[in-house]
Amino acid sequence: MFDSLTERLSGALRSLSGRGRISQSNVRDAMSTIETALLEADVNAAIVKEFCSDVLEEALGTEVLQSLRPEEQMIGIVHRQLVALMGSTASRISFVEPGPTIVMLCGLQGAGKTTTCGKLAAWLGKRGKSVLVAACDLQRPAAVEQLRVVIHDAAAAAGGSRIAFHGEPDQCRAHGSGVGNAVGVAQRALRKARDERFDVLIVDTAGRLHIDDALMRELESINTSVEPHEILLVVDAMTGQDAANSAKAFHQRLTIDGVILTKLDSDTRGGAALSVRRVTGAPVKFVGISERWDGLDEFDPQRMAGRILGMGDVVSLVEKAQGHVDEKEAAALAAKMARGQIDMDDFLGQLKSLRKMGPLKQLLGLLPGVGSMVKDIDIDENQFDRIEGMIRSMTKRERATPTLIDRSRVKRIAAGSGTDPMEVGRLTKQFEMMQKMMKQMSSGGMAGKMNAMREMAAGGGVPGMGAPVGGARSESAKPRFKQRPRR
Repeated sequence: MFDSLTERLSGALRSLSGRGRISQSNVRDAMSTIETALLEADVNAAIVKEFCSDVLEEALGTEVLQSLRPEEQMIGIVHRQLVALMGSTASRISFVEPGPTIVMLCGLQGAGKTTTCGKLAAWLGKRGKSVLVAACDLQRPAAVEQLRVVIHDAAAAAGGSRIAFHGEPDQCRAHGSGVGNAVGVAQRALRKARDERFDVLIVDTAGRLHIDDALMRELESINTSVEPHEILLVVDAMTGQDAANSAKAFHQRLTIDGVILTKLDSDTRGGAALSVRRVTGAPVKFVGISERWDGLDEFDPQRMAGRILGMGDVVSLVEKAQGHVDEKEAAALAAKMARGQIDMDDFLGQLKSLRKMGPLKQLLGLLPGVGSMVKDIDIDENQFDRIEGMIRSMTKRERATPTLIDRSRVKRIAAGSGTDPMEVGRLTKQFEMMQKMMKQMSSGGMAGKMNAMREMAAGGGVPGMGAPVGGARSESAKPRFKQRPRR
């Protein structure tokens, strides 16, 4: 996300590198580039002008610290102003006691509202909330059934959490429906949520291809009838300024409490994320970062500003790991790694845990200093499927002791997994190298650790994934097969 914007901002700030101090001339040059980058990211022109003015004013009024270089100070200033632009603090859903907390979702057709409804239900379910979802979009054909399927899948993804669906398809009409139908469905869903003691009621409403009076009257009627505690507007981040403008129009009629930006993983511009708060006054509460059911994150201005500036987001990475890694299993694996005793089954288990956290390219983008380079990294996610296929085609004994795998075994494993023998050979060889490096790091002191790191940089990498990006594979990483003795 924000690939182009991150690259342009990083380039502008790097231009200050080597300067002895922050001066009016070199800061103005950098700000000219930043202004162009923000406009190209489809940020509102008035907001861009105000932002750049604030950065320039703070930069020129800042006393240069001897411990920091000019570009480092400017990164700090731009980061602070980005945070102020998007909202100084993260805004969360406020839950009421006793429940249910009523959350009403609204937005234009095509913004991803139905899918977001399922993601939000799964997000709440994973945090211990019981959720009832009401299908109040009676305009689109089969909208009720579509949401039913989405909620069923979301409930499965949430791991057994209590997530239920309330829909009344008989209330739909062939040529649209009256306001009263959607209001009635919402009211009956609310009664059910109270009677069955759900923690949260999500009300999914109808959308349109554009904002019209009929849509707004229906939303206002539902708002009046069930009195939601949170009105969240779902907007497509890829529409840039249009997202902010539609959010403003909804806010004027409904007084929205927050915004959910969808498809942020597909948006290389980022203008909507930077504009919505200033245009509407309503905070961004969630962002859609992938098509997966866990692809909904709470929006944090501090973290997002760090991502935009290529500073990474280690906190989010740790949170993802905590949600998918068992602490006892991790401790046991760490002990085996320290002894250099991990086997193919251990490696496969960690690979599956890593995949649950999200696409590898997205995870790399959360690492400091890596975000701006991720766009140049080509990661074939299908390779993970091939690695799993190869490992599962091995016998239990082969997975425990990969050194047993000779040429004939390689051919059998390749045939069983539908891969090339060279891939199997590369996987086993790199796995052996990884085991060797772990033993060196655990028992060789500092010298052993340094040697292991050099070998990894030279050509170890992830077993089965080839050489690290940007480096050629060493001779030792090339697949080798054990030769059977001649008879």
